[in-house]
Amino acid sequence: MKHRHLLAAGLLSLAGLTSAQAAVVNLAANGNWNDFLVGELLAVDGGLGWIDNSGEALSFSFTVAAGTVGRLTVVDAGFAGDVFSVVAKGVGLGNTSAVAVQGYAAAPDAGTDFDLALTTPAFSRGIYAFQAGTYSVSGLLVQSVLDDFGPLNSTVGALKLEVSAVPEPATVTLLLAGLGLAGAARRRRTQ
Repeated sequence: MKHRHLLAAGLLSLAGLTSAQAAVVNLAANGNWNDFLVGELLAVDGGLGWIDNSGEALSFSFTVAAGTVGRLTVVDAGFAGDVFSVVAKGVGLGNTSAVAVQGYAAAPDAGTDFDLALTTPAFSRGIYAFQAGTYSVSGLLVQSVLDDFGPLNSTVGALKLEVSAVPEPATVTLLLAGLGLAGAARRRRTQ
């Protein structure tokens, strides 16, 4: 048990969070990573939900404006082998990608290099699309790396939001017409 406390404290210092972080974070659509912790020994409720460094439940709020779509990327980085269940507005969006459960000693550790974790298959990731609207997203650890006593149940992860414009219907129509003309021209050349 002492081993888990030390590991959880290490993850906190690794994450570099400040005590001023609130339980609700407004997520900017700038593509920057926003980290969270999971730790049943750190969590005020003793659970496996996303938490801030004070142990309070943590959620991320954002708005996708009309005429745009949002893309939310979630990644585990603490130790390879963790998987999250992601929830928006109380509705499950699904789990991040399945990865092999690994023992703590063998599990790669990306620290807080979330870009590295995103490109390494041993780390779980998920990408979710959002239409225009206001959302609150949170998550839960559903699979954890193993230490000598069972699931570690302590990790660090992150998410980022990117927003792009929805193509206008006229643009899509022009694109389809152009593809049709290109296909017709190619058929003429082959004949």
